[in-house]
Amino acid sequence: MESGGRLIGRSLALRHVDCGSCNACESELAMLFSPDYDAQHSGIDMVASPRHADGLIVTGPGTRQMADALARTLEAVGEPRLVVALGDCAVFGHVHKGGYAAGSGIGAPLAADLEILGCPPAPGEILQALRRLMREGASGERAAATK
Repeated sequence: MESGGRLIGRSLALRHVDCGSCNACESELAMLFSPDYDAQHSGIDMVASPRHADGLIVTGPGTRQMADALARTLEAVGEPRLVVALGDCAVFGHVHKGGYAAGSGIGAPLAADLEILGCPPAPGEILQALRRLMREGASGERAAATK
């Protein structure tokens, strides 16, 4: 499916990048691949290399120390590519916003294609948002999945 210059097929391979999170979002993300949610059955998978990914799923507020690593990981993902900001910290910095070591989320600097809100978002909400992204495609504009 072509939408807004981006190609999304029947599968979605994502590379996870933790940018200073508390690991709550990672716990919920891991649940996607349990028998209860079975994200792989929907064609969603996590890959070890950004070179094999269709995009990034980023958690955490985007610490200063991770800025370079995040930018280089994004560069390694082929075009067209997607960016998903997962959790309130990644979307707008949450409790870390304005702190010395943390930014105001990764959504603005990376122009996230999908923002999934929650602290942390539930696995079902994450799966629903990713399925919708696959179904509707990325328009190049930000989409928000809210509770």
